[in-house]
Amino acid sequence: MNLLRAKLSKFTAPQEAKEAGIYPYFREIESDQDTEVVIDGKKVLMFGSNAYLGLTNHPKVKEAAIEATKKYGTGCAGSRFLNGTLDIHVQLEKRLAEFVGKEEAITFSTGFQVNAGVISCLTGREDYILWDELDHASIIAGMRLSFSEKYKYRHNDMESLEKQLLKCNPDKVKLIVADGVFSMEGDVAKLPEIVALAKKYNASVMIDEAHGIGVFGRQGRGTCEHFGVTNDVDLIMGTFSKSFASLGGFIASDSDTINWLRHNARTYIFSASITPASVAAANAALDIMLTEPERIENLWKLTHYALTGFKDMGCEIGHTSTPIIPLFIRDNNLTFLIVRELFEAGIFVNPVVSPAVPPQDTLIRFSLMATHTFKQLDYALEAIRNVFKKYNLI
Repeated sequence: MNLLRAKLSKFTAPQEAKEAGIYPYFREIESDQDTEVVIDGKKVLMFGSNAYLGLTNHPKVKEAAIEATKKYGTGCAGSRFLNGTLDIHVQLEKRLAEFVGKEEAITFSTGFQVNAGVISCLTGREDYILWDELDHASIIAGMRLSFSEKYKYRHNDMESLEKQLLKCNPDKVKLIVADGVFSMEGDVAKLPEIVALAKKYNASVMIDEAHGIGVFGRQGRGTCEHFGVTNDVDLIMGTFSKSFASLGGFIASDSDTINWLRHNARTYIFSASITPASVAAANAALDIMLTEPERIENLWKLTHYALTGFKDMGCEIGHTSTPIIPLFIRDNNLTFLIVRELFEAGIFVNPVVSPAVPPQDTLIRFSLMATHTFKQLDYALEAIRNVFKKYNLI
């Protein structure tokens, strides 16, 4: 056995979890991605999806993807930089820019590639990136690729952010990067305070709206619109794999910034462009966001109902105020065990354990879609109540 394989063979945590019957990953879904899915021939309620508006199975979205495939084929066989730009790419980008209130936008093959490519090339060696300690892994990946100085600030702690800003050379570029909605904890960035500090210290701001678009703001335009700070946020990122019911991502900003990114972001230049089906699906989802506001309204009714239910139950849910509801377990193996028992009760939820979070912060991520029914939610609340009581968590 060579040295690399010898090193990697010591990683046995998955095998141990499988032997214990509590391995919760790569569960094979045999149906469409909806409020109810089929796994191993068994129907379970899906409370682990990021499809907040429930559009992955919408007839208009599916039909748009089919028609685009018929017209353009299954792929573009090249990058946007060379032979991979279609007219529908440009049309969607114009709509997205208008939707989030910026001059221009460009689309990437995934949301992860947006953050990895944009953050890594925006600032130089003598510049600074300031990031929330709970930012998404894609933000951290982009930051690691940058040659700039990096300063981490405590989660949603504006005093900590200001202390880090004070360390920066006032004459150099300073980029503050944060999630609009934090993907595991479900709490919302303090955007007005971040913007105020950015103005005070002449910094720029980039907000990841992956979990904010389709949920917050007028017609789902995101947390920046919700707080009225769109004009003060320099770059707005979004992904298509959540509310847009597709795959891909985008960055929106002023024309000069987009021009720079279009010619310098390596994950944009050197990756195959987003498929025609993905473009068309995202475009159709945008149509629905703009014309069916009742979806977002229902999502928030479900969210308030669920938050009240979990609080009344005595669950520890942190500071969430969104359709992402963390149920803290604070023990890795117990988290896995509870996920298994909930699955047996017909509930699909996601475990979040170390190293994704510290061992003392392990949780179950319970997320809502606008298409859930209150009957489904009541069933889930009761199942969770029974399992949590069994393990003295409530």
